[in-house]
Amino acid sequence: MKITDIRTFHCSDGVRNSVFLQVHTDEGVVGVGEPYTIGPDEGILGVLESIKPWFIGRDPSRIEWLLKRARNSMRFPLGPVGWSALSGIDHALWDIAGKVAGLPVHALIGRVREAAPAYYNIRGDEKEAAVQDAERAIALGFRGVKDHFKDTGRVNIEWFRAVRSAVGPDVDLMHDAAGCAYSFDEALRVGRALEELEFRWFEEPLPDRHLRELQTLCAALDVPVLNPETLMNDVNLSSEWLISGATDLLRANARHGTTPLLKLARLAEMHRTTIELNGPGGLFGLVHAQLMCCIANASYYEYFPGGDHDEVGKEIGLTNPVLPDNGHIAPPDGP
Repeated sequence: MKITDIRTFHCSDGVRNSVFLQVHTDEGVVGVGEPYTIGPDEGILGVLESIKPWFIGRDPSRIEWLLKRARNSMRFPLGPVGWSALSGIDHALWDIAGKVAGLPVHALIGRVREAAPAYYNIRGDEKEAAVQDAERAIALGFRGVKDHFKDTGRVNIEWFRAVRSAVGPDVDLMHDAAGCAYSFDEALRVGRALEELEFRWFEEPLPDRHLRELQTLCAALDVPVLNPETLMNDVNLSSEWLISGATDLLRANARHGTTPLLKLARLAEMHRTTIELNGPGGLFGLVHAQLMCCIANASYYEYFPGGDHDEVGKEIGLTNPVLPDNGHIAPPDGP
């Protein structure tokens, strides 16, 4: 079997821009992938066009070799656009492998569970609304809840206490500080409060680039710190955050490639920690749903209520969006 073409498709509703691709083969097997895009997509389309010749005429089963050749063809560091372009092809190559084998990708890699727990990102601009949304999540069967509170540490701590009081001691709570602007001292105070309230993790307490402060914070806190996210596009650099002690748990997203994400998962496992997947990972949740069921050291699928990350895929013809059932998600059981 040989790759004969890579075709790209652009979808936009004026708010969201999405790029999808198909890798075609001479035996009629077609793999589908979605390179991650933010804003204008001309850059990623240009990169895809430039690296296409490195794949045409090649065996699609040689995934690692093909990706390495394409990476080496880019003289300068890939950056987010380069990694994302390759990720779409990476997903499509795994899709082809699954179709040839007659198996879903998670079974091809090695299934560790049939379904995976999901956590619910709570919403609410007022404390009471956030508490009510957390209670709604528990009623739907979720056993993990994450906030994106954006106020000062003092105010956020009040909201943490209210949510913990509402959901009880047996629910995993996580704080994502991506929208905050904590100083080191404030992040330390927030971390102490999260320890007291037995939160599962403290996400993005400081900007990813503040490596030394993150190392100091990780050493000072018992609550696990989760990084990097803003700079996770380069998987080689991501590994350095973990190796250097600038994070306790590792953040990753398959929008930068299924193959490199699997490598990071093994690295995290060797460091006796977990890799936590960010968002749906491509194809409206299908990619991360597959990976959550073949990576043993991944705790939760990240679920965003409201349909923007899953059901919106129906607008372009997706027939099987991944939706939680009693707080769990399960990928399709076919190739």
